[in-house]
Amino acid sequence: MSSNKPRFRTVDLTLAAMFVALMAIGANITSWAPFLQVANVPLSMQPFFAILAGVLLGSRLGSLSMIVYLLVGIAGAPVFAKFGAGIGVIFGSTGGFLLSYIFAAYAAGKVMERTQKPNKATFYIASFVGIILIYIIGTNFMYASLNIWIGAEMGYLTAWQVMMPFAIKDVVFTALGAAIAPRIYHAIRRSGSLNNLNRTA
Repeated sequence: MSSNKPRFRTVDLTLAAMFVALMAIGANITSWAPFLQVANVPLSMQPFFAILAGVLLGSRLGSLSMIVYLLVGIAGAPVFAKFGAGIGVIFGSTGGFLLSYIFAAYAAGKVMERTQKPNKATFYIASFVGIILIYIIGTNFMYASLNIWIGAEMGYLTAWQVMMPFAIKDVVFTALGAAIAPRIYHAIRRSGSLNNLNRTA
């Protein structure tokens, strides 16, 4: 009995693998280029690439690429920030952000899929839905982890204050991603990639 859901093709999986690689690069970009900091805040590109994965690849393939990235890191490949690896990273204070990338990619993809012919506003809405989810999940996880199992007490408001410099940086990158995404999005679809995959039943 055949499924109604479109299957992933080789080209689709290749695009997903590309985002797995981009996530690994984005996690450690300041390790290769230490000067990429603003007010001592490292310019991690992970939120940028996670949201872009959802916007360009759709909810299913975008979130799958984030799941694969997570599994690669858990398996021992040094693809997390500071070349970290292993399941212990997930239970650290920043583990919630790693998990949030799956949900952000899925949600951004869903926003895109609800519009047959997405316009500029669609790209911005999808992107900012993604970044909001990343910070809601990531910051709340950080607060819980510090206070429950790590044992380093931090107030809830303080947790959000700590994340503000990173949030400002990521809002700028999110807006930039939303601005450049339409051209890439339409180029991918003109090439025939993902057209069937993101078609709703």
